[in-house]
Amino acid sequence: MFRHQKELQFEVKVDRPDPMLARQVQEVLGGQFGEMTVMMQYLFQGFNCRGEEKYKDMLMDIGTEEIGHVEMLCALISQLLDGSSPEAQDEAAKDPVTAAIMGGVNPQHLLVSGLGGLPSNSNGVPWNGSYIVASGNLLADMRSNLHAESQGRLQVARLYHMTTDEGVRATFRKMLARDRYHQYQWMAAIQELEEKNGVVVPATFPPEAELESQPEAYEFWNLSEGNESSEGLWATGSAPDGTGNFVYVAEPVAKGQVYKPAVPPESIHHDLDPQN
Repeated sequence: MFRHQKELQFEVKVDRPDPMLARQVQEVLGGQFGEMTVMMQYLFQGFNCRGEEKYKDMLMDIGTEEIGHVEMLCALISQLLDGSSPEAQDEAAKDPVTAAIMGGVNPQHLLVSGLGGLPSNSNGVPWNGSYIVASGNLLADMRSNLHAESQGRLQVARLYHMTTDEGVRATFRKMLARDRYHQYQWMAAIQELEEKNGVVVPATFPPEAELESQPEAYEFWNLSEGNESSEGLWATGSAPDGTGNFVYVAEPVAKGQVYKPAVPPESIHHDLDPQN
């Protein structure tokens, strides 16, 4: 059961209208790494979570918080659009410089949402359910969550420097702080799960089950010009799980056969010479 509370999680109050910024904020609302994505990702992971109750409870806690963040961003976009009516924009656009700037305003804020937030990114591309990851494997999902929070916080930080509106910046600072905590949280969950099951996903398919493929688990293949990649920890030392040592292969060679596919039936209309 969900219950809506009228108060926003944090205060959202802008100093002045800014329809261009409203369009830019759409990215952290309905973009690939926006609040809609993490909201749906955590909730679906929580809905489908089986096993230890603490993981499900955590996912539902954070997923529900992200619903509030979506609401905050809708409030922020609405306030940035207040006072930016079509008439006001037409008047401002009489100046050539202003007209060029206003050309980047999202027309859907006027035509579709009536000066409100949209479930889309900064270019008007609708939010897509394929953005979310909910695999049923806790470690894989927690790593995806850390990635999503990292990208989302990066985008909010970039937006922070794109405005001097102190009201907007105050909202962003709260979001940046929460996104920082969420990274801490996923790091802690990842560490706990790695200590329990190991660092490789899925743990239920152990290295010894790879049989003759064992060497391929530790070789770094140099497949681009230069050998600077040999200097990384991924090319020297031991694997994180201690099962083997990395080997740098400076000149890798192909180990497979030359594949010659069979010519398909003529009914496929492939126009190929059956003799070749």
